Amino acid sequence: MEPCHFSGVIELQELAFPPPFDRDLLWKEEHLVAHTTKFPLGQIVALFGPKVVGSCSNSILESQWFDLGLPWKEMVGGYSINTFNPSGKTLFGLDISVHPDYRHTGIGKALYDHRKSLVCNLEFERYATTCRLPDFEMSGCSNVHTYGKEVCDQVRSDRTLTPLLRYGLTMISVLENHWDDPESGNAAARLEWYP
Repeated sequence: MEPCHFSGVIELQELAFPPPFDRDLLWKEEHLVAHTTKFPLGQIVALFGPKVVGSCSNSILESQWFDLGLPWKEMVGGYSINTFNPSGKTLFGLDISVHPDYRHTGIGKALYDHRKSLVCNLEFERYATTCRLPDFEMSGCSNVHTYGKEVCDQVRSDRTLTPLLRYGLTMISVLENHWDDPESGNAAARLEWYP
């Protein structure tokens, strides 16, 4: 990701996370500047010609910091990733966005494959992330922990968690009150991948 991509990444986020997702939770230019300054190798875009059709942002955390299961803003140090630690051993996925018109074309998998390559090439212990559960609210399931388990057991599907499980990530747990995301019941799945 280069500064010339910032406007495309911001526009992409607006398309990838439509309402009711809160606009205030999307990246702004100053956040992308912080990400690319602190960890330039970890900020990735997928292009179709000059158009940004996919992006992912990453940070580096101390492994035990992720293991605490903190709320997202505390875990990553807010939108400017103030808990970034260049000597950490966990590559942490902050977000991933794919343009709605380019979904199901392999972009998401390619971005995850790149993340796995970063883990191996930079000799991290693992890749870790927390992900939305955007189909929970409409699922009729009363318990987000049960919902997460049923998605893992392939009893039901979730448009965010299901693909990540297919990419080889393992769900460790569900975190309640992880972020402000009513569709997910404010919860998140906590995931990891080891090389």
